[in-house]
Amino acid sequence: MLLESKLYERTVQRRIAISGIGLFTGQEVHLTFSPAAPGTGILFRRMDLPHCPEIPAVLSKVISSPRCTTLATEHASIQMVEHVLSAVYALGVDNLLIEVAGPEIPSGDGSSLLFVHALEQAGIVEQSSQRKGLKIQAPISWSEGSVHLVALPADEFRVSFTLHYPQSKLIGSQFYSFVVNEKQYKEEIAPCRTFSLYEEIAPFIAKGLLKGGGLDNALVIKEDRVMNPEGARFPDEMVRHKVLDLIGDLALIGSPIAGHVIALRSGHASHIAFAKQLVLAGSQREESLEVFSHSYVLENC
Repeated sequence: MLLESKLYERTVQRRIAISGIGLFTGQEVHLTFSPAAPGTGILFRRMDLPHCPEIPAVLSKVISSPRCTTLATEHASIQMVEHVLSAVYALGVDNLLIEVAGPEIPSGDGSSLLFVHALEQAGIVEQSSQRKGLKIQAPISWSEGSVHLVALPADEFRVSFTLHYPQSKLIGSQFYSFVVNEKQYKEEIAPCRTFSLYEEIAPFIAKGLLKGGGLDNALVIKEDRVMNPEGARFPDEMVRHKVLDLIGDLALIGSPIAGHVIALRSGHASHIAFAKQLVLAGSQREESLEVFSHSYVLENC
């Protein structure tokens, strides 16, 4: 049975710690989720640096970085935030302190399952502040070359993604579309791992830029076959992971979204550019974006 929750912000009920290997450094990284006050948003704190500098998860703190989304201030940076932010958004957490002892988020198995399980164990509770979100009122688009993103009016947050890898017969063209909600996300999106063609990552491995990368935390395709012994978790795991990434990048807007986002061949850089355009449209054109009271749909246990 499904129940609709009250329209309030949410945080975790208690602290919970997890750890894992960093994809880029290959070092063990410790991460802790802690409750945060209403209106805080998502806040990273680098516990391994002097004075424990904080980095808010907002679009203005994004810096360019290959193959992942990185946030930075003048005092600190944190890599690979998209997977944890994807889980945080999908599970409906508005305010959260994420303490990290290291320069990147632990990779887990390359999906967002590590973070989903931790958030569930921490418990999620409502807070006193009413929750607001952004509702798309008119089409908004962003394009560059063969990459396109469009947001259309809708009463729910739907993501549709088309992936096109003509250089790989195994991947080819894949399409996936779903309404973002906790239950579907945990079943259909969270288990999907980051993926790459072996030929694409071989130069990074040779240069020592992926010290923690391997078949334990990525889906690797070589010569049109999956190198991972267990194979793919879904026939279209690749495009599902792109949906996971897109949700995590759009989470940097800092508000829940009501609208249908359609993406074609997009990646982290284009997601961030599109998210900035959504925010800009909201500030310039009142008819494009409006504030709405957003409710979560929760599974009644």
